[in-house]
Amino acid sequence: MLLDGHAVAKIIRQEIKDELSKGYKRPPCLAAILTTNNPASHTYVARKIKACHEVGIKSQVFELEPTHTKDLIELIHKLNRDSEVDGILVQLPLPHRIHVLDILAEIDPQKDVDGFHPLNAGKVLLQDPTAFYPCTPLGIKVLLEYYNIPVAGNHVVILGRSNIVGKPLATLLMQDAPGCNATVTVAHSRSKHLKPIAQSADILITAIGKPHKIGPEWVKEGAVVVDVGINKIEDPSSKTGFKIVGDVDFEAVKHKASAITPVPGGVGPMTIAMLLKNTLKSFFLRI
Repeated sequence: MLLDGHAVAKIIRQEIKDELSKGYKRPPCLAAILTTNNPASHTYVARKIKACHEVGIKSQVFELEPTHTKDLIELIHKLNRDSEVDGILVQLPLPHRIHVLDILAEIDPQKDVDGFHPLNAGKVLLQDPTAFYPCTPLGIKVLLEYYNIPVAGNHVVILGRSNIVGKPLATLLMQDAPGCNATVTVAHSRSKHLKPIAQSADILITAIGKPHKIGPEWVKEGAVVVDVGINKIEDPSSKTGFKIVGDVDFEAVKHKASAITPVPGGVGPMTIAMLLKNTLKSFFLRI
């Protein structure tokens, strides 16, 4: 079975659009901050802004290139004070000279629609319903729920321990809540016996950033495979000269897995859909 993130995200976006058509005094507003001229960052922000426009969320983009910590913090504080800005996202990665955690901690936690503020990280750990959950982990959970993939009691193996995906996803899926209650193992590049750990998974989630690293020998027969990887590889047949692939060798693994996400079209659209939902949640705190 193909876990089609595009299809599920389309349903979620329509639900948000329908909600916002009810005639609120103002639309929700998302402010995005770009701090580098990295083409990938510009592309990601453009996709988020396009998604906002499609559902009726107002958007603002602030470009600080080059930027300094003081300028970035001043802008964040200004947006924190703006009563008509509901969500603030700082597109990562930041320039090397700027400390990421220092910047994320300056965002108003109730406008932290990326779910990266330390307060929200703590709330996620404590299963506080007021938390803003990071978009990719939340999108994975919602995708599994939509396709009725059983999580409770099953062994979820997450390859990758980032603050954006691996750690918060483990915290989320082990919670005592609907769509959760998994037994979770987080493995990474320093883990011993990495392949046998992956082979033990009922649900294998990979976020390691290595194209086609995960072949069928990593996957238990009938396992569910969720590929978070976004990797660019050369492709002379493409107009751009490259193509986007995941961490999983999709063609080799799809016949062994009972369900699998494609790349692109799997987790990516769900991440953006959850950003929109978090922005709507923040909006409802202010109206």
